[in-house]
Amino acid sequence: MVKFPEGQARKYRNVFICKKCSTKIRAQSMKITQGKVKCRRCHGKKFRSVRKK
Repeated sequence: MVKFPEGQARKYRNVFICKKCSTKIRAQSMKITQGKVKCRRCHGKKFRSVRKK
């Protein structure tokens, strides 16, 4: 399977996962590190990046 840079960016860029409820959220990384983004589902502020396979 060929990996295209456009597809990789669409899938993984600016996508974070809530550590509490594992919901995907697309936001800018600066806002995540500053703590300005909250999870829609559980209102947590701790996120991790998506793991690439």
